[in-house]
Amino acid sequence: MSLTDDLSSLEPLIKASHLYAGIGSRATPPAILLLMAKIASVLADDGLILRSGASPGADSAFERGCDWNRGAKEIFLPWKGFNKHPSSLFTPSEEAVALAARLHPNWKLCGFGARKLHARNCQQICGEALDAPVRFVLFWAPEHHGCVEGGTATAVSLARERKIPTFNLRDDASRALWQEFLARHEEKRLRFWQKTLRSLHRQG
Repeated sequence: MSLTDDLSSLEPLIKASHLYAGIGSRATPPAILLLMAKIASVLADDGLILRSGASPGADSAFERGCDWNRGAKEIFLPWKGFNKHPSSLFTPSEEAVALAARLHPNWKLCGFGARKLHARNCQQICGEALDAPVRFVLFWAPEHHGCVEGGTATAVSLARERKIPTFNLRDDASRALWQEFLARHEEKRLRFWQKTLRSLHRQG
């Protein structure tokens, strides 16, 4: 599901963006992990800041791609040293916990660790102080009739509640859209180098 369904509207969204969230399931397929890393690399090159959460799978793929281009990132952890990550953005605020409690359908069944994870998911969307939302969300997770499964659901539900565009790369249309975005970016880069080489040739 997405509020943006074609490249002509996706590109202005990216150009107007400063922050985006790259998140998703730990069970994300390898081919999608590679796609996520490529997207994150291009977005880092465009100057966007990645928000993610250091979990295995989707989170790690987005961060790896961001690091390829030495991009800026905000990695939110549920507690210090989560998955041995060095980020200083740990220990979700009481406000983030309260927000997660409102969004989660079975909060009473969540243990201490799970509550911290869901609260951290809210910060991925709205920032450390919950006052700086991302412009769009990229993720992969099972989804049926608009209901996302797993821990990613908290972040996606918050984004959709706040009318932030979301792109589930499990969806064929969303995946094709971002593949087209990558292809267009590669085409532009190729034209740039061709123009540069022609200019150098003329100078020589």
